[in-house]
Amino acid sequence: MVSFAQQAPVTPYLPDHQTVLQSYINADKLDSAWKKLPIIYNIKPNWQSNNKQFWYSTRAKNNETTFYFVSAEKGLKHKAFNTKQMADAVSAALGTPVPATRLHIARMFFSEDEKQVTLKVSNNWLKCNLDSYHCQKTVDTLFKNYDPEGPLQARRYRWEGLVTDSVSPDKQWAAFVKGGNIYIRSLKGSAEVQFTNDGSLDKPYGEMTWAPDSKHIVAYRIDPKKTKEVYYILSSVPGTTRGELKSHEYDQPGDEFTSYEPFIFNIADKSKLKIDAEKLDFFGAPVLHWRDGSSRYFTYEKVDRGHQRFRVIEVDVQTGKTRNVIDEKTSTFIYEQRIYTRYLPKTHEIIWVTEKDGWRHAYLVNELTGAQKLITNGNWVVRDIDSVDVKRREIWFNASGKNAGEDPYFIHYYRIGFDGKNLVDLTPEKGNHNITFSPDRKYYVDTYSEVNIAPHIVLKNTVTLKTIAALEHSDMTDLLTTGIKLPEVFVAKARDSKTDIWGVIYRPANMSPDKSYPVIENIYAGPQDSFVPKNFSAINEMQSIAQLGFIVVQIDGMGTANRSKAFHDVCWHNLADAGFADRILWMQALAAKYPQADISRVGVYGTSAGGQNSAGALLFHPEFYKAAVSACGCHDNRIDKQWWNEQWMGYPVGPHYEQQSNITNAGKLKGNLLLIVGEADNNVPPESTYRFADALIKNNKFFDLLTVPGMGHSDGGVYGRTKKRDFFVKHLLNAEPPARNTDELTVMNKAE
Repeated sequence: MVSFAQQAPVTPYLPDHQTVLQSYINADKLDSAWKKLPIIYNIKPNWQSNNKQFWYSTRAKNNETTFYFVSAEKGLKHKAFNTKQMADAVSAALGTPVPATRLHIARMFFSEDEKQVTLKVSNNWLKCNLDSYHCQKTVDTLFKNYDPEGPLQARRYRWEGLVTDSVSPDKQWAAFVKGGNIYIRSLKGSAEVQFTNDGSLDKPYGEMTWAPDSKHIVAYRIDPKKTKEVYYILSSVPGTTRGELKSHEYDQPGDEFTSYEPFIFNIADKSKLKIDAEKLDFFGAPVLHWRDGSSRYFTYEKVDRGHQRFRVIEVDVQTGKTRNVIDEKTSTFIYEQRIYTRYLPKTHEIIWVTEKDGWRHAYLVNELTGAQKLITNGNWVVRDIDSVDVKRREIWFNASGKNAGEDPYFIHYYRIGFDGKNLVDLTPEKGNHNITFSPDRKYYVDTYSEVNIAPHIVLKNTVTLKTIAALEHSDMTDLLTTGIKLPEVFVAKARDSKTDIWGVIYRPANMSPDKSYPVIENIYAGPQDSFVPKNFSAINEMQSIAQLGFIVVQIDGMGTANRSKAFHDVCWHNLADAGFADRILWMQALAAKYPQADISRVGVYGTSAGGQNSAGALLFHPEFYKAAVSACGCHDNRIDKQWWNEQWMGYPVGPHYEQQSNITNAGKLKGNLLLIVGEADNNVPPESTYRFADALIKNNKFFDLLTVPGMGHSDGGVYGRTKKRDFFVKHLLNAEPPARNTDELTVMNKAE
């Protein structure tokens, strides 16, 4: 890997106009060259019905697709067929030209002797002889698909919606709501029995669920709240002479939610019993989990608004009394979207993933006693549960930070017993991993890479963990021949002088060791994840911007996810922090090691939450950041979506919302700012940017504003990205970007 030259002195890189034009031309040529390189990033294994063989395809140098057939059982890989001959055979069968470069096979399966293949091209099924390359249309498309039902329970999302059925499990009764009240009627007759009379159309009962024995109904008295709307105007609809006003429902922090008061209805005596629990005023009616073999007890999940308490609550149907099976509380936040629960009714257990001990780990909870036992443990993070093997009592999951000596964000895959024993690392090789299993889980394809190491793709045996076959690993010779400087991983200490902050550096291919280059940070400090790339990619926007004469970096500061709970908690009530203290220290450490990084000229850009962050850089840290491009930013967390902002900023809406608002702090602006917004943004309301612009104007602050008619949540598309590059060339390189309304760039390009 090529690194910065560690020498001094250096002089600032300040190109003249002609050099800038040449940089744009060279950058476009390199972008084009990199995109044409047939580097294989991943494959999609298409398993055959016997679960022992699969095929996959890759793109070759001449833009043709190469198809491979792999026998996992034998450990053999070979070309499935000659692509050109197969394309010619398909063309002949369909009577339509199908070039080899456009042979797209949607599905394909091989005969047992591997001498025939049945494949689907567009909407046509063909049967082809692999010896003669003769194809004919067929209707024989029988393909045995793997039945996923079995001991492995695949993941489902917690808030996937309550499924209700008006008919009782014993098929004797039908329940329904009329005039806001609950009724039942016998399916053997027509008489109706009214259970409630205090419901109304304004506050109805509803969301009914039958007990498994059909003796009770669980339902709710509902207090509906209408979701308020936000508006935007489409200014430039073709064929019109007036702007079109658009609106859509959009909850903002502090808005009221519909609430649900739970009741139990007894079919035999027609009684109504209020459950001893608070109203549910966050999310809708919950999914009920009935205890196996019993209709007396069920549990449901409750996340309190404000995200500081999560419970699994058990209800006794006979008494209405409740008991907390799980009751997690925190002084900061519980990351609701990463709460994981898996109910095991036959053993009365729950697998629960939580950060309650400071790191995200899996617990086994006894549903009857509430006893909790750690399954995973240590200063590392369970990232996701892949599946649960109930028969073997194993969890299959992925995690990061466990393998010593590696980037703590690298994902590895594991399995472990419910008792916390027999932990197996399916992916011990260094790198960021992604695996896919054969349908029967006897084999898996492992793809792993680093930002500067091309992907290795291997086939492994799930039991022995041995590599059966090395499938793909791209040669990077052609890529390196272009002059690219591969990205460099860089680590520096955080504000606490202890914690490692990880980032990545991109630099221009023609970088001179005796010049210093402005630094541009690509920022996104949204607490919902981490964002520094970990996988190999030959080209991305950061690499492309660097070619114009910049050092481009991306950093995960404190307050982002996938590290410890303490690391994440920095964002609590504190989104304006955005990890800036860590980011600035990181760039200062970069400049101390590499004098080619000129941190007297630092720019920053970002989109959405990154748009909020990039503008905030000039408001709260103008001593360090000098220029910013902010696209569709959520500049005030009261204007943005409720579910995202209350998760981190809390509920109720307090004065900290206003204190941290870019709009409130607009008068602090220093440096050069470009705002970009799509007028049809239905993710972050466009008014967020317009209100910020209004506050800047009222504070006599000067800035650039690009509104893109008809565009949604975006960085402005190709036009906006071009404006961004030109903006940084002008304000960080002190050079004139191409005169876009003339053809000087085109003329110069043709002259070469």
